[in-house]
Amino acid sequence: MKKILVTGGAGYIGSLTVDSLKKSGFEPIIFDNLESGHREAIKDYKLYVGDLCKDIPLLEKALKEEKPQGVIHFAGHIEAGESVEKPQKYFFNNLLCSLNLLKVMMKYKISNLVFSSSAAVYGEPKKIPIDEEDPQFPINPYGETKLMVERILQSYDKAYCFSSIALRYFNACGAALDGSLGEAHPHEDHIIPVAILAALGKRKEFRINGNDYPTPDGSCIRDYIHVLDLAQAHIVALKSLFAKKAGFRAYNVGTGKGYSNIEIVKMIKKVSGVDFPSPFGPKREGDPARLIAKVDKIKKELGWQAKYSDLKTIIESAWKWHQSHPQGYKSSKNKKKS
Repeated sequence: MKKILVTGGAGYIGSLTVDSLKKSGFEPIIFDNLESGHREAIKDYKLYVGDLCKDIPLLEKALKEEKPQGVIHFAGHIEAGESVEKPQKYFFNNLLCSLNLLKVMMKYKISNLVFSSSAAVYGEPKKIPIDEEDPQFPINPYGETKLMVERILQSYDKAYCFSSIALRYFNACGAALDGSLGEAHPHEDHIIPVAILAALGKRKEFRINGNDYPTPDGSCIRDYIHVLDLAQAHIVALKSLFAKKAGFRAYNVGTGKGYSNIEIVKMIKKVSGVDFPSPFGPKREGDPARLIAKVDKIKKELGWQAKYSDLKTIIESAWKWHQSHPQGYKSSKNKKKS
């Protein structure tokens, strides 16, 4: 059984990937500072509570003791809007954490890494769907940090024969199908959980940003990928690295189609049975009308195919999670503000 170190493995995508790793025959080892992760989400998996930016001796201990054959790197700050207001926080954390991880991996001769990247590396797309080879001009520090780490990985491949795969997520969403694991952020701003909060009566309304985009119903269209499909993408990426396919590769992880904001809200009302107020508000600055991934490459090269990313499954799983965990994880209550 191959051991896999998962940084940020107690977070939203990390915890569901850890669960999928276990079901796929791997032994996940988690390294997380629990700033935004949750102990409850990782059950009885082995956890090293540490920060990649400063707890280097603990990271060395984890790699020396566990001897993982590969690493999945989720750890990092993820809020694009906040990154514009606090760029130092993002450049310092996301880059230094990654460099520290790579340094220790090389020391212990671990050269297989799956990196949690983002569609934010593309910035404003020139065409739809977005191809992996399209221009990459991020429009916020968050996207910049993801692209910079990708470039570091390309350099490590050339200089040190370090093998890595960057997965460029589009809109991660949904929850475990039984509602046992899901999304719990301290400051939620993603459309599905925020609209569900309105359905649960925790918000007076859900405001749809803009209704005059050049789309069929006038609202933004985005490519939504179920978190279980995203977790499986990490597993097939790992298996590809273990098959000795060396070098750096980047893949979009999406569905190749999109759902509009209005379609999202309608499905949440249908699944929840609650007709909560959903007025239109002004457009958000910088919001493109469409963001949709071209996913031919990951299908062809890794044999990956989205399985749970239809809108009904996404919303039903998210609704089940939020309905059964109205306060999120209990451990969230004791979080320190960052």
